[in-house]
Amino acid sequence: MLLLIMLAALAALALATQAGVVLAQRAHPARGKTVEVAGGRMHVVELGPRGGVPIVMLHGASSNLEVMRPLAEHLAQHHRVILVDRPGHGWSRREKFSDSTPQPQARMISQALDKLGVSPAIVVAHSWSGALALRIALDHPERVAGLVMLAPVAYPWPGGVSQYNYAVTTPVIGSLLAHTVTLPLGLLLADSGSRGVFAPQAMPASFVKDSATRLLLRPREFIANAWDLVSLRAAMAEQAPRYGSITVPITIIAGDVDKTVSTHIHSQPLAKTAPNAKLIVLKGVGHMIQYAAPDLVVAEIEAMAESLTQSVEAAAAN
Repeated sequence: MLLLIMLAALAALALATQAGVVLAQRAHPARGKTVEVAGGRMHVVELGPRGGVPIVMLHGASSNLEVMRPLAEHLAQHHRVILVDRPGHGWSRREKFSDSTPQPQARMISQALDKLGVSPAIVVAHSWSGALALRIALDHPERVAGLVMLAPVAYPWPGGVSQYNYAVTTPVIGSLLAHTVTLPLGLLLADSGSRGVFAPQAMPASFVKDSATRLLLRPREFIANAWDLVSLRAAMAEQAPRYGSITVPITIIAGDVDKTVSTHIHSQPLAKTAPNAKLIVLKGVGHMIQYAAPDLVVAEIEAMAESLTQSVEAAAAN
């Protein structure tokens, strides 16, 4: 009898999950174009005029390109901006969950930018995608004119990630969890979880809705996100020794009270290692740099774009 009750409960949760997926996708449809690449397809949104140095924006873990849209819309008044859903997130797809580290994702994004005809760009990356932007600069330097890093992950860190990520990446068990309890439970915790990432700053009242956070709770994306997190630490140990070879300008902006990605472990060592890096540490600021200090971030991106344009013009004149 107990077994029947448990099976009925799981069936009900599975149906609720499928209904939740349909509702989330109706509420947050794809708003850009799809670019086919080896190993998946990339969803991108292009804003702003052509010409000048393009700006590519990469979101972190547990999110999608909508997290970067407010910043992008400001920049798009004067720049071509390309917002990217990372492979497996938002409306991008990847064929294999194991393509979870920066190396294969850098390849897919580089292929997509090539098909879009994007010349060397300023890559703006938040959190998890700090590691991804660095990997693009290492493996595909022809794509990168400069990097602007917002609370970036760059090095291995003590410990691991939340235990539920390991559970979700466990064969059979992970799929069962993702297709039953993850979405209903995630809907209950979305607001509090997002507020924790913003702390000590206040989360905008409409953030969960505006950022399409509910898309994360779809089973396939939730599993992909968990794989991204559990595999990242080892990937950092592999790529970090190469950062000294990155010669493009790098601006790093981090908060001194970031509890999600430690500035001491990531941003400060990166600024000391990369030969052309500048570090800005904001007092009393947490993880969501692009929301806590948008004017500063825009100013730093525009300053880099102007500097790069002047360098190109000077080279052409000689």
